[in-house]
Amino acid sequence: PDSTLTLWQHIDDLNDVIDAYCEKPPMIVCHSWGAMLALAHAAAHPESVGGIVLVGCGSFNAASRERMEAIRNERMDAIMQARFDRLKEDYPDPNKRLGAIGRLWQEIDSYDLVSLGNGVLTCDMKAHQETWQDVVRLQDEGIYPETFTAITSPVLMLHGNDDPHPGEMIRDSLLRYIPQLEYHSWKQCGHYPWLEKTVAADFYTVLSKWLLHTAEHQHC
Repeated sequence: PDSTLTLWQHIDDLNDVIDAYCEKPPMIVCHSWGAMLALAHAAAHPESVGGIVLVGCGSFNAASRERMEAIRNERMDAIMQARFDRLKEDYPDPNKRLGAIGRLWQEIDSYDLVSLGNGVLTCDMKAHQETWQDVVRLQDEGIYPETFTAITSPVLMLHGNDDPHPGEMIRDSLLRYIPQLEYHSWKQCGHYPWLEKTVAADFYTVLSKWLLHTAEHQHC
């Protein structure tokens, strides 16, 4: 479509899925950008969410984004930089180039994965750029994370200490608006904890226990 894609369109899409397939407010487990979307959706539709798990959550202010970029730059060796420099040449199609960028960031953002490959089948560079620009605009205008005060559901944040997305900075930026947020982190773990050799098993243990406990508490 010719229209510019906005975050609100993603929020509406997610709400349509919940309305169509969920008889009661679901637990939403989401990663990275998806975690940011889940919070924005819960702020707009607090009654439609039973609980939220934020895995490797993205940033909500300039300071966190700058810290993430600094960490990534520190990890960028000459070989990796050369691979980034060749992206336009190796992938003239911008959609395929976005997928390649994601695979490169996965290497930088991780500690010791069971396997590489983020499972992305197709990418949309235009949608990616437009959506992210809208997210940053909404943060700069003070919409997020301020409107997260409307979120009433339990929230768990799971984060790796080796994730360039600075977990504690992101947590602290959210706690003022989501005081019920719980935080759990792991050492030797990056942006994809379910794929990390030393953490994957415990990740699923922590996740399942929290989901079960939260669901039982809501039905008491």
